[in-house]
Amino acid sequence: MRDLFPATPLARNDYLSNRFNADIWLKREDLTPVRSYKLRGAFNAMRKLGGGRVACASAGNHAQGVAWMCRHLGMEGVIFMPVTTPGQKIDKTRLFGGDRVEIRLTGDFFDDTLAAAKAFCAESGAHFLSPFDDDDVIEGQAAVAVEMLQQMPEPPDMIVLPVGGGGLSAGMLAYLRARGPDLPRMPEIRLVEPMGGASLTAALAAGHPVTLERLDNFVDGAAVARIGDRTFAHLRQVPPQHVLRVPENRICITIQELLNTEGIVLEPAGALSVDALRDLGPEIEGRRVVCVTTGGNFDFERLPDVKERAMRFAGLKKYFVLRMPQRPGALRDFLDILGPEDDIARFEYLKKSARNFGSVLIGIETSAPENFARLEARMGESGFTWTDLSDDPMLGELVI
Repeated sequence: MRDLFPATPLARNDYLSNRFNADIWLKREDLTPVRSYKLRGAFNAMRKLGGGRVACASAGNHAQGVAWMCRHLGMEGVIFMPVTTPGQKIDKTRLFGGDRVEIRLTGDFFDDTLAAAKAFCAESGAHFLSPFDDDDVIEGQAAVAVEMLQQMPEPPDMIVLPVGGGGLSAGMLAYLRARGPDLPRMPEIRLVEPMGGASLTAALAAGHPVTLERLDNFVDGAAVARIGDRTFAHLRQVPPQHVLRVPENRICITIQELLNTEGIVLEPAGALSVDALRDLGPEIEGRRVVCVTTGGNFDFERLPDVKERAMRFAGLKKYFVLRMPQRPGALRDFLDILGPEDDIARFEYLKKSARNFGSVLIGIETSAPENFARLEARMGESGFTWTDLSDDPMLGELVI
């Protein structure tokens, strides 16, 4: 690998260390040439093929890693991406692959794209390269652990890793277990999943990989409906209490904090390990902890959504449907009950619900969560009726 790209930095982070009263280090996989660790697995699998054509199905980091390796290893690649893939990701994949890569946009949903890629391989003889459920890909991702141990004078007390399909965590755990007898101490491992894509948690409970019925795709780099069979073989002995599940909206707070305080740009999956420090709390105090930041391919068009989710999780923004009398002065009556730190961020009349009343969608931002309790008390005292939409995911998607 060193012939193609340098080792990613491993550096102590003073901000996080002071905040959590621990010795926090970041293994910056977001600083590879494709801004994620995915090119490691692609490199290892593709170099073993020794030539020929590869194909994959991906709308994200795996596609970019395969494309980059096609150009640098002189191999041909066909990358299948959903038709709905943002143009920025398509252009970036094409840039990394150059004339060595053909991009085919197929299907509105990833399952259709995956089926097309596998059908192409069956017909053409191309090698299908899984993003995680492949022994050579798993072995390649283990290079993160190899570098980490080379960069530290002694192993850390704990390593925090994100889990999606399981390629990175399976590879690193396999390597650390193999090295265990030679290490002065074996690091503790904590794995982290997004709450809406906890496929490892489900597999550990069932004793085998299972397909999640529902999936929240916000953490798109780690939201996987079913963990890989090969990866689970390496992870099945992980104690369930060592797998953390973190809420998607809280990850947005971590993304904002790292961007604003440290200038570190992380995608949602890349911030998983750092966000989990909030849950580890006293368990890590005074100890050396390495968090692997797995990716920095963040589309800044998503920043307003990240801010919105962060504020709602912190209790600083709410949406109400307010039933308001259709009479002069009704809006003024409502404005008079707002507190000095309450700000209207959205105001929209909806369809009239009755002759004398209308519905208003109103979004309010404030400086402290307790301000909403006072506002709701004043609304009740003034005779207003309302529905809080803030925590209803279906209504939130349709209306907000």
